[in-house]
Amino acid sequence: MDPTSRPAVVIDNGTGYTKMGFAGNVEPCFSQPTVVAVNESFLNQSRTSSKSNWSSQYSAGVMADLDFFIGDEALMKSRSSNAYNLTYPVKHGQVYNWDAMERYWQQCIFNYLRCDPEDHYFLLTESPLTAPENREYTGEIMFETFNVPGLYIAVNSVLALAAGYTTSKCEMTGVVVDVGDGATHIVPVADGYVIGSSIKSIPIAGKDVTLFIQQLMRERGEKIPPEDSFEAARKVKEMYCYTCSDIVKEFNKHDKEPGKYIKHWRGIRPKTGAPYSCDIGYERFLGPEVFFSPEIYSSDFTTPLPVVIDKCIQSAPIDTRRALYKNIVLSGGSTMFKDFHRRLQRDLKKIVDARVLASDTRVGGEIKSKPVEVNVVSHPIQRFAVWFGGSVLASTPEFFAACHTKAEYEEYGASICRTNPVFKGMY
Repeated sequence: MDPTSRPAVVIDNGTGYTKMGFAGNVEPCFSQPTVVAVNESFLNQSRTSSKSNWSSQYSAGVMADLDFFIGDEALMKSRSSNAYNLTYPVKHGQVYNWDAMERYWQQCIFNYLRCDPEDHYFLLTESPLTAPENREYTGEIMFETFNVPGLYIAVNSVLALAAGYTTSKCEMTGVVVDVGDGATHIVPVADGYVIGSSIKSIPIAGKDVTLFIQQLMRERGEKIPPEDSFEAARKVKEMYCYTCSDIVKEFNKHDKEPGKYIKHWRGIRPKTGAPYSCDIGYERFLGPEVFFSPEIYSSDFTTPLPVVIDKCIQSAPIDTRRALYKNIVLSGGSTMFKDFHRRLQRDLKKIVDARVLASDTRVGGEIKSKPVEVNVVSHPIQRFAVWFGGSVLASTPEFFAACHTKAEYEEYGASICRTNPVFKGMY
């Protein structure tokens, strides 16, 4: 059976979570933390065994290669046993550890999706501004290790824009605000092509929100076991945080009616299994506030997200700017906070209106500028926007023609993976 008649496999490797599934589905089959737990004890054993006993060294090496876990299983193993060491293969949107990444893909394909990689085309994602060498490494692993028939590496912001299709009209011009766990990118896209010179990235992302919540709870003296404090902060962020319109009013609300706003978190100590509980107060709105008032978290970077988005659009070609303001698409799990899009739209509108007013004042009111429409698009599929965009793209018949095939790889080598054109053969 021809691989093009089967659905393609779509894997979106993020810093925090990896989403994997088959093209044509609305949601990924699995969403797992991007983490690998490797058993170090076999490697240590092979080093200590005598040099002459090569067979025991060899078997220890084989066992070390086989004995690893990914995702939630990896986190559980590292908690329950000291033999397993955690490795995070992706940091700040870039792959840092290729051995761990290869192992991760191996488990994704064989253990979770349970498919034969030789029977499916693959669509993988990468973050904007990734070095071309990284694409080559990805191509080598996919074609050499897994022997895939075809591969396409897509920029995740373009996929997020494809996922932002509204039911009636298809807009491939817009700004993608992709706030993941390890990186935040603001990427302007015009007619499906990334405006590379205008991409902005900021060093505040979902992990920083978690660390800030962890710090606030620690400073307040909540009784959280140290080994579980990061995971507890992450769960608090995902379950209870929201974006407020005015931080002072929000403080007053919490102080007036603590019973209404303060939540209780109950957890279990990983080592002893004993239950513990703590209160969640100001963290609920202060966590997401780091995107709008970064100075409360760090003195290194103090530019709010709306200002960065405005700078990004202002640096784009002038004839695309109105269209970009009109279609600002949110993507990534860290944009899922309640009212995040409203706050972002309000702050951006203030900046744009102030500029239009200043321009009108400068020309003395002789020429009236047309108001600029600012629209932040929020949709329920934001968390999986990139994966869903990949699923949509890989379902089209043109997708298979745009992929790099195994035959091309064998003829030209890994350098073919450097470019992944949207319309192959047209340009």
